[in-house]
Amino acid sequence: MAVVALLSNPRSTGNRAILPRIRSFCAQHSEIFHYEVESIDQIGAALRTIARVKPQVLVINGGDGTVQAALTELHLGGHFGASPPPVAVLPNGKTNLIALDLGASGDPIVALERVLDIVRGGDLSDHIVPRELIALSDGGVRPVLGMFLGGAGLADSILFCRNKIYPLGLPNGFSHVLTALAVFLSLIFGIRAAFLPPRPAEVSVSLIRQGEIHGRFALLIVTTLHKLLLGSKTGGLGTSGLQLMMVEQRPLSLLRAMVAAAFGRLGKDRLAGVHLQRGDEIRIEGERSSVILDGELFQAEKGRPIVLTPTPPMPFLRLAA
Repeated sequence: MAVVALLSNPRSTGNRAILPRIRSFCAQHSEIFHYEVESIDQIGAALRTIARVKPQVLVINGGDGTVQAALTELHLGGHFGASPPPVAVLPNGKTNLIALDLGASGDPIVALERVLDIVRGGDLSDHIVPRELIALSDGGVRPVLGMFLGGAGLADSILFCRNKIYPLGLPNGFSHVLTALAVFLSLIFGIRAAFLPPRPAEVSVSLIRQGEIHGRFALLIVTTLHKLLLGSKTGGLGTSGLQLMMVEQRPLSLLRAMVAAAFGRLGKDRLAGVHLQRGDEIRIEGERSSVILDGELFQAEKGRPIVLTPTPPMPFLRLAA
C-alpha cells in the first residue's frame, strides 16, 4: 500500500543527476507511489491520479517552478477535496528556500528516508506545520501561488545570476558568491557595466491600511516562509499574513539589515532604510520592474500592479526534529 506519493519532474536541473538514485530508492520501497511528469503542464493530471492513491504525504521533487506549479494546482484544482495531504519538498533546484524552511537540506534521498520514517511512526501531527501561500494576480484569469517573492534589486540579481552566471557551468555555491560580489560592486561602489546587475527601477509598494512606500530598493521580499533570505526568522512580526521586507538601495541600509540578521535582531529593532511589515494585501507597481515568485518571472507596470494576497493555511511536513 502506498502511503507516500512522490511527484518528480525529470527536467528540473537538480534531477538530472539524482533521479536515477531516486528511482532505485522507490523501487525498493513499495510504500512510495512515484509519478513522473514530462512537463509542468502535466502536474494537474498527475495530482488527479495521485489523489486516487490517497497518500498520507505528498512529496514534491523538482525545482522552484515545479514546486510552484504543484502548490498552485493543489490549492486551486480541488483534487483532494477539503483535506489535501501534508506536503514535503525535497532539496532540489537552485535555491531550495521552501525545502530549507521545512527542515530539508542536503541529499534528497536522506530527506525522502526521513519522510518515510515520519510516516512509519504513525502520528504525523508533531511534524505538520501550517503555511499560507502567496496568491499573485497580475490581471490573469488564474492566480499563481508560491511562498517566496523577490523584487527590485533582488529580482535583478536573481536574473543576473540565472542569465549571466549559471550558463558558465560553475557550482551553485560559487555562482552565488560571484553574484553577491557583482551586487556588492554595483551597490557599494555604484559601478555600472554590462557585466554587472542593473540599477533597480523605482517601484511603489502599498499595503492596505498601511500606506505606500516609493523608491529604489536593493531588496524587496514578500514571503510566507518563517525564514527570510538573510537567515532571520519572521516570527517577530506575527505568524499570519504576508511578510514584507524592503531595504533601500543605500549601502548603509543593506549593511544594517545584514548585521541585524546576523545577530537575530532583524524585525525586532527599527532600522533606517529597512522596512518590515505584514499585510493581507500588497500591491507592487513600477515601470517594468521585475518580480520573481518561486522562480517564475512577472512584470510590475504602472497602471497594472501585481497584487499579492495570502491563501488559507495549507499543511506541510516539517522534516526537522
